[in-house]
Amino acid sequence: MWIHKRLAAWLVAGLLLAATAMAQAESVTEKGESFSRTVEENGQRYELLGTGVFKYMIWTAYAGAYYQGEGVTDPQPLSDVPRRLELAYFHDIDAEDFADATLETIQKNLTKYEFDQIKEDIEALNARYRSVEEGDRYVLSWDGEQLRLALNGDVLFEGGDADAASAMFGIWLGETPLGEDFRDALLARQ
Repeated sequence: MWIHKRLAAWLVAGLLLAATAMAQAESVTEKGESFSRTVEENGQRYELLGTGVFKYMIWTAYAGAYYQGEGVTDPQPLSDVPRRLELAYFHDIDAEDFADATLETIQKNLTKYEFDQIKEDIEALNARYRSVEEGDRYVLSWDGEQLRLALNGDVLFEGGDADAASAMFGIWLGETPLGEDFRDALLARQ
């Protein structure tokens, strides 16, 4: 009887370890923030390419995860492939700061002509930003037809075209991003 109880305990422990391993395999954790390896959103399935932590000066600002449409494994953050960026914040940030950083970074990355082509979309998106508190998550996604910005699951903006989407993703994933280490981690270059 004692052997059967011990064997049962080992089996239960083994099942718990297996369940834990499966849960870890289904997500990735950065600084305590968990990101799923696959996400389905608005009929589009996305697969995780990379995760990282963005540091600004002395602060660890947020953790992020970059996804692309299912089956697209070569990083293409500035193309027309469906893609998704999820950012989990560690500090409060004002909406105005998001809008200012968005405008400044996009203008730095584009020519005046390129910026003028997407200016309306960027201004409309900037007007929809909301302030975040620690633990909030923004999601920026391009499903192949329209750009979306959501905060904690609530869609704040829908619209724009592929050029506006590439400009927005370029803030973190372009040639001159907010942080090269963060970009490289998201694109699985590290």
